[in-house]
Amino acid sequence: MPALPSSVLEPIWVQFAALCPEQPGFDPEHPLGCHRRQIPNRVVFEHVIAALVHGSGYERVATERCSDRTIRRRLWVWAEAGLGEQLHELALDAYDRMIGLDLTDVSADGAITKAPCGGDRAGRSPVDRGKGGMKRSTGVDGYGIPLGITGATANRHDSPLLRDTFEACSAQLRHYWPEQVTAHLDRGYDNNRTRDLLEEIGFDAEIARKGVPAPIQVGKRWVVERTNSWMNGFGKIRRCTDRKAEIIDFYLYLAAAIVTIRQLITRARTLYRWDARPTTRRLR
Repeated sequence: MPALPSSVLEPIWVQFAALCPEQPGFDPEHPLGCHRRQIPNRVVFEHVIAALVHGSGYERVATERCSDRTIRRRLWVWAEAGLGEQLHELALDAYDRMIGLDLTDVSADGAITKAPCGGDRAGRSPVDRGKGGMKRSTGVDGYGIPLGITGATANRHDSPLLRDTFEACSAQLRHYWPEQVTAHLDRGYDNNRTRDLLEEIGFDAEIARKGVPAPIQVGKRWVVERTNSWMNGFGKIRRCTDRKAEIIDFYLYLAAAIVTIRQLITRARTLYRWDARPTTRRLR
């Protein structure tokens, strides 16, 4: 059974293949020209998707078609080239042209997941008895489409990560923002540092107040909680065993691209018609 429905996997692979052209099967610079044939990118990409979705180790994901060492080597090359961020940027552009991003209302929030193997993004988790944990701060539009992500250790507070989060959003949007933007934040951001930052970048602030029950002042920031739930549906993010920050960022943006494409197909099926258009909300 495939890790992703073909209706989601195929458009993602088409864009990824355009970013990462296929290399020749044999190295033309090899003195004998008889070394082992290179594994196609499509095969490795399917194994990476399986690792992302299921969260399994590369030894368990590996098959006779692709070894775990090949997955690690190719994954490092892709991560160093920033292909995860580029793929997510293309997904955002497609969503904006077909559906339209709601950038007048944005939200941001942090989410803590497990990082049992340590590494660049692992720290003592305040919600898991001090075990290794990773935090990601995600910025979303008014519907919950992920715009930018910042990774950090679990013991970092949400508020200091807000600047990096909005800078990541701006980079993924190619520095395009409408004239009026309202940032919807929970009470963890209720401080002068956050308000000074929002005033500096020109965003209006709608921040929940400390001491007031959350259901009374939920506002429009609930969409970021839904997006965090979508992202936690990927096993590699829910329990990250990779240690290098570049690999972790690649997985975060690959998951964000999948979430964006999935919502694009779900919302576009009632607005457009194309071959093999899904007729139900359950993608195949």
